[in-house]
Amino acid sequence: MGKVEGLLTDREFFERYNTEVYRTCYYMLRDASDAEDICQEVFVKALTSGWRQVEHLKTWLMRIAVNHCLNHLRRSKTRRMKEKVLLLFQREQVEPSVHAVVEQQETEDEWKRRMARLPDKIRVVVTLRFTNDLALKDIADILDIPVGTVKSRLNRGLKLMKAMLEESGQLEPEGIGRPGDNSIHNQVRDRKEGANNEQGDTRGDGPCPAARR
Repeated sequence: MGKVEGLLTDREFFERYNTEVYRTCYYMLRDASDAEDICQEVFVKALTSGWRQVEHLKTWLMRIAVNHCLNHLRRSKTRRMKEKVLLLFQREQVEPSVHAVVEQQETEDEWKRRMARLPDKIRVVVTLRFTNDLALKDIADILDIPVGTVKSRLNRGLKLMKAMLEESGQLEPEGIGRPGDNSIHNQVRDRKEGANNEQGDTRGDGPCPAARR
């Protein structure tokens, strides 16, 4: 840990990293309420685990966030599977609530829809790389996988997102496209910069609730 970070109070530590942790949770979970809950759990874990003794603080904190999100996703998948089995036995068709549909439409922009279409293992790499601007080695340390695997998943994610852009007509196929439009890296970076400066929708970029109190 750097000298400056070593002098932070618990509150200053929270305020420095809560936005990045929340954003990571939001993009992984795609639900504002779940992201808030997991974000709070992450900081409870960090604040009770001797964070001042950690050398690479951001990497360590993101590892906690990713693990909590993955555990939450696994629990959610198990719960959804049980619900589907119950529906089969009951032979009833459950209609989605109007509130849930409206909330989904309000919170998902084009970027979030693309991210949501990525497989979980690929989405977490893309999130850590372009939302948190982490180095490939740091991502490898967080996920406990080889750097080569990180590169492979990142490249796969970029190809998938490029295909989505071509599918939606926002990016022409290679060889036909407009000059300067054939790089998915530029699209991702532009969206990342826009997210950092976005003021309207705090659900995808805002801090944990405690920071807003």
